[in-house]
Amino acid sequence: MSHSLIIQKPVVANRLILLFHGVGANPNSLAPLGRWLADALDRAMIVAVAAPDRFDFGEGFQWFSIKEVTEDNRLERIKTAMPAFIKTVHEWQATANVGAEDTAIVGFSQGAIMALSSTQLENTQLAREVVSLSGRFAVQPTQKPAGTSVHFLHGTKDPVIPVIHAEQGFNWLEALGASTTLETFDGLAHSISQAEAEHLLALLKG
Repeated sequence: MSHSLIIQKPVVANRLILLFHGVGANPNSLAPLGRWLADALDRAMIVAVAAPDRFDFGEGFQWFSIKEVTEDNRLERIKTAMPAFIKTVHEWQATANVGAEDTAIVGFSQGAIMALSSTQLENTQLAREVVSLSGRFAVQPTQKPAGTSVHFLHGTKDPVIPVIHAEQGFNWLEALGASTTLETFDGLAHSISQAEAEHLLALLKG
């Protein structure tokens, strides 16, 4: 938790919003988004969370290494990192004094991969909402997330994680009867636009 950035901490928080950055980034990369959300959600505790490990290829942090990562070995790396992810969410929930029913997990890129994967924990609800910004499932989900709505926000021109992964994830969850939405943003690459931020805020307000 030491490298994480607390963007807003009300005396009494009515909800917790956790922002998880992409691989090789740090909490400051999501600070502008967090401050913008804070202006509209004054009773929410908002934290930009640092991934636990140093990035293999330079500055920043990572949940799992992307060195020689493949479709075959990605899931095992996620499984290895997941206990720390769960522990981090629970620690911030304890700090904010809120439960899963008042928590939103918003992940970008690798942060979204971890967030989406957390919805497949058996009989475990970490958050009321999981929002994937430019993210994907590592493998097809096999169970309806326990009490969690999952939202995909993705740019149509993303060269890092193509939008088809968000479309596929949405279709998979819909087939499982999950509460899920998909919103794509024309021309957006692997980044967060103002239009996407506004849609995210609408989801969090809803």
